[in-house]
Amino acid sequence: MTRTMTGLATAAIALCTAGAASAQQRPDERAFFDLYKQLVETNTVVGVGSCTQASAQIAERLKAAGFTAGDVTLFSTPDHPQDGGLVAELRGSDSQAKPMLLLGHLDVVAAKREDWVRDPFKLTEEGGYYYGRGTVDDKAMSAIWADTMIRLKRAGQPPRRTIKLALTCGEETTYAFNGAQWLAANRPDLIAAEFALNEGGGGRLTADGKRELLAVQVGEKAAQNYTFLATNPGGHSSQPVPDNAIYRLVDAVKAVQGYEFPIRFTDTTRAYFTATAKQAGGAMGQAITRLLANPNDTAADAIVSRDKAFHSTLRTTCVATLLNAGHAENALPQRATANINCRIFPGETVDGTLATLQRLAGAKVKVTANQPVRPTAIPPTLDPKIVGPATRVAARYFPGTPVVPLMSTGATDGIFFEAIGIPVYGMPGLFVEKDGGGIHGLNERIRVKSLYEGRDYLYDLVKAYAG
Repeated sequence: MTRTMTGLATAAIALCTAGAASAQQRPDERAFFDLYKQLVETNTVVGVGSCTQASAQIAERLKAAGFTAGDVTLFSTPDHPQDGGLVAELRGSDSQAKPMLLLGHLDVVAAKREDWVRDPFKLTEEGGYYYGRGTVDDKAMSAIWADTMIRLKRAGQPPRRTIKLALTCGEETTYAFNGAQWLAANRPDLIAAEFALNEGGGGRLTADGKRELLAVQVGEKAAQNYTFLATNPGGHSSQPVPDNAIYRLVDAVKAVQGYEFPIRFTDTTRAYFTATAKQAGGAMGQAITRLLANPNDTAADAIVSRDKAFHSTLRTTCVATLLNAGHAENALPQRATANINCRIFPGETVDGTLATLQRLAGAKVKVTANQPVRPTAIPPTLDPKIVGPATRVAARYFPGTPVVPLMSTGATDGIFFEAIGIPVYGMPGLFVEKDGGGIHGLNERIRVKSLYEGRDYLYDLVKAYAG
């Protein structure tokens, strides 16, 4: 390396170090960073890493802050020893005030090192971003919730309302052991609460990093997979016949592609589209207004549904995601299957969607709902006791940024708690780019500034709810 190159490298290292230090000015910020970094760098991909290890690490930090062994419950099952989770409790001063619950998931989507620019399981700060698998989904919020409990405990003044924390595994993998589902079915006493705060909300940034809007998630779709199966006696490929298992399957899948489920509105989506129409203006704003007045306006639907997020927010959606067919290159297929992934609108059912898919597939293709069958999505109310504080605290931290209610087109673990009577709300505060910060994809990232601002916002918001 030449002297000039050495000098440039030294300067670059100094700038990176200065950037890291400037993001962590306060002692509590440095402590949070240590927790966040450890969590991101603990591999929690189901079947590869260990949520149990991540839970134990957070439990140690909680106990170091003053939580007793009785305040912290680590749980797992013998058949899923690495998929464990944690529940912690910070007791409030008013026994008449119902508890609130902070919910997060520790598991992450798989990430291959050869596909990423940086090691996905090392927290890397670069260009004003933190990179790594889970830096957004959902280790940012999980770390903030654990950090919030620690900060409140160390403050020495108990909140009026008891605060519970549940960090679970299995949210990202449909067929995996799901900690939230297990808690709801086996230990509802541990998580009993008047309401829960969860992922699903958030903030959106423009391409140049300006805040565009904040969303409070009020309701979500239910994720459900279905299998299409076509069978046939098959035969030698040198003597093909029209009745072919692959052709049957393709016809059924094409029927799904061409079908639009009817438009539905909840109180949340109606409020969301009303606000969006005003913000969008022009032809899009007019089309949204027409749809709100008449969900059967197909011309308006065609305009609004050009936006894939709007399209999915308006209705149940089903899409083919996996195909498998045939057994030999020189044989007619005896079996052909497709996985159809549906995101079911709140209030609609797994069985009702199954009936629609069977009608589309026709009599020669068998359609079944895959296990596990998730609960029917139950939208919580637009409760001013939830939306009000979120909006007021946001006005202090993010002045001028509109706060809108949003129904998630995805699905979270909140659906299991809603099924036992705990309304779950996705909180705003963490701003990401329009691509979602690369969650579930390559080079997941969050702006350093957004993480620390979101941390302080959510801490004050929890205090507002907890009194």
